[in-house]
Amino acid sequence: MIASAGLNSSAQSAQLPEQTLSQSDFLQLLVTQLSSQDPMNPVSDAQFIGQMAQFSTLEETQTMQESVAGLQASNLLGQTIQVQNTGGQTDTGAVSSVLFNSGSPEVIVNGQPYTLDEILSVSQTQPQS
Repeated sequence: MIASAGLNSSAQSAQLPEQTLSQSDFLQLLVTQLSSQDPMNPVSDAQFIGQMAQFSTLEETQTMQESVAGLQASNLLGQTIQVQNTGGQTDTGAVSSVLFNSGSPEVIVNGQPYTLDEILSVSQTQPQS
């Protein structure tokens, strides 16, 4: 997803589907369904197992997305990037380290942390002689 020629945050967000149902929402729906079911006609085991499989798939997908984001950030170590901060200012510098803030990776450029969404472009750092 991160190309050395450049990274457009809107293009990156267009590639990832927007998540509309969280784990918490899914569990609330499942508990509501189980608590309000007809006692004379309860949910079948097959339906319940299918719903639990969907929940497991959702959880694994979220974990995989976090892992991919961490790998992307790690691959930027030593690369020169241009970032746009929340104030609209741009900053250019080499990625000196990566940290995880609440599970989301942030790259450190010139002592400041930036999320992957704030990256405008990535270029190869010239080796020093």
